[in-house]
Amino acid sequence: MKQFLKWTLENIREEDSSFSWMEEYRYEWAPLAKSAISQSIEGKTALIVTDEAHEWFAKYMVTHINDVKKNRPLLPFYLLHNCFPSLTLMKSTQELQLVEDMLDISYPNGYYIWYIGRGDHPYTKMAYRNDDSFLWIMDEEVQNSFALRSSDKLLDIKLLQLFKLFDNTLSAALFGDLDFES
Repeated sequence: MKQFLKWTLENIREEDSSFSWMEEYRYEWAPLAKSAISQSIEGKTALIVTDEAHEWFAKYMVTHINDVKKNRPLLPFYLLHNCFPSLTLMKSTQELQLVEDMLDISYPNGYYIWYIGRGDHPYTKMAYRNDDSFLWIMDEEVQNSFALRSSDKLLDIKLLQLFKLFDNTLSAALFGDLDFES
């Protein structure tokens, strides 16, 4: 069983040189990814939410996360907007509380929000309310989030690389190859 941070670095270096940018960000990445993966392994549902510009990525994620060719257990990763299309209409604190109450009933093992997008998007209100959220925030520094820049010409490639790292980490954790404790 390998120590998580060391395993992350090795996994980054196994990719071609275009992923070398991630080496310096692995310290920010590791605790966030560890939390999300631990929650998934514990049986919580991941509810993926994005701003409009990154909807393509959310669809990519849910299409590939449970690919049966990976020979691993299927895990609950869903697009929140598909489960609850009226999400765009929810703005007030009271309305968001109603949505959270519904989600608590719907997912008795718990859930966490995986948000990818701008920090000023209306969906962040709900993501920021949940301490367990997995946040990939564009264009601003938010505590307990992974920061990206929407102006980065390689953003789409970086998103795909990050997803691949997350997916590989999930597999390694499911098969007991990682030590999250040390």
